[in-house]
Amino acid sequence: MTLEIATGIAQAIRDAAAASPDWEVCGLLLGEPGRVTALMPAANVAADPATAFEIDPSALLTAHRAARGGGPAVLGHYHSHPRGAVGPSSADAAASHADGALWIITNAETLGCWRAVAEGPVAGRFVPVPLRFVG
Repeated sequence: MTLEIATGIAQAIRDAAAASPDWEVCGLLLGEPGRVTALMPAANVAADPATAFEIDPSALLTAHRAARGGGPAVLGHYHSHPRGAVGPSSADAAASHADGALWIITNAETLGCWRAVAEGPVAGRFVPVPLRFVG
């Protein structure tokens, strides 16, 4: 499966990461199966946002309520690795669930995408998802 994402949405993720070089930024990916149509930036409420991310639970509730009301589905989330490689870390694997959620990770220059599964070739929890940039 390939994930389609508009170049403007991808750039918004990179721009958010670039604007916060010392802290992990995060937010939700919204859309329909196979296609991100919008982002919902969220506060990183992790105890140490320099090395971890935790999406503000109120943003999650808002997005899921909107989806139940006919809005775009919550496909997964994005976050940055300010000083790390683009790719799921062992901490990401430990915090993930085998729920099929999409994880877009950026270092402000490059985006990568993975799906969280029970057993995967990346960090034991993820499978790569190719990105297709459109628009």
